[in-house]
Amino acid sequence: MGTMKSTPLLFAALVAAVAPAATPASASAKIVELGQTSTPLAAPACPKGVAPSQCFIILTRTTAVQATSDGVVNPTRVRQAGWIVAFSVGLSNLSSQPKTEHSYLHTLDQAYGGTPQMMLTVLRPGPSNTYTVAAQSGTYHLIPFLGGVLQQPLSLPPKFSAMTALRVDPGDVVGITVPTWAPVLTYNLSASKFVYRQSRAANCKNAAAGNTAQTKVGASARYLCSYTGTRVEYTATEIVNTPYPAKYVHARAGG
Repeated sequence: MGTMKSTPLLFAALVAAVAPAATPASASAKIVELGQTSTPLAAPACPKGVAPSQCFIILTRTTAVQATSDGVVNPTRVRQAGWIVAFSVGLSNLSSQPKTEHSYLHTLDQAYGGTPQMMLTVLRPGPSNTYTVAAQSGTYHLIPFLGGVLQQPLSLPPKFSAMTALRVDPGDVVGITVPTWAPVLTYNLSASKFVYRQSRAANCKNAAAGNTAQTKVGASARYLCSYTGTRVEYTATEIVNTPYPAKYVHARAGG
């Protein structure tokens, strides 16, 4: 299946479109790829010799945040205030055989309440491993992009009539919310270098009995379930040092 590709020109256009709003004294705009470490994003695949029933590449009904990647702690933590204008996510195609893939899709849809979907979620860390949703994108349907790395702008030039940038502040972290399911996990990696957390507080060794996904701005959850040796294949593109028209920014908890 095809993937939606973006190019440096796309992000350059995003910067150029909002740069005129900057004052003469403001610093030049800069692009930061939150979550990108030395290992490039990739579409997850089952390890060789692993049966599909024992392949754990599917994230289901939860919000996830990468805690460590390539030994980098909190790789999606925001250092400078700005706006998330795009995200990238690696998506497995489940099977190279269309018939088999269709069967897997049907089974997963039935088990987890719908087709694969995700939202980009800005989280504000709090005490005791509690995270509050500060801002969140709309829902993206993933089936057309299985089998590659989707690069999805939240703002589309040149008219910007549907700009949906997410404002972020220093200390925020960026995760993904999966209300149904999504094939975004690469596992069997170094346990000391890759860790992610889910918005769950108990029974971490088993699948969640219900939906723990954080789908509302202002909602809080404790992230007590950590999974070593696993990477959630996503990054987020932030523009910093550039004023953004308020009417084009998603509502954010706490102002």
